Amino acid sequence: MPNESPLFSRTFDFLSWLLQRSQSFPRPHRFGATQRLQNAAMDFQELIVEAESLRGTERMERLRRADAELGKVRLYLRLCRQWDWLTAGQYEHASRMIAEMGRLLGGWLKATGT
Repeated sequence: MPNESPLFSRTFDFLSWLLQRSQSFPRPHRFGATQRLQNAAMDFQELIVEAESLRGTERMERLRRADAELGKVRLYLRLCRQWDWLTAGQYEHASRMIAEMGRLLGGWLKATGT
């Protein structure tokens, strides 16, 4: 089951944190940068859920797409920090969560590619 894997639970925790935190981002940017950040994070979660139910090349393709979405999340979070939408502590917290998700995804990619 997806909810038993550490990647799924870490992703759920990150999304819960992000969606709550992003509600305080500046209103004029909620349909631009904020929406793109949220979409990339949710797309990441959807892709790993899809990958769980697939095998072979289809699974690998979803995992690679998930990796690309995680890269977008990293970029958008850096922008949020640069624009002072996140404090240094919030950015550090989010970065640690993203790094752990990346390690877990990397392990899954490696296991699937062999």
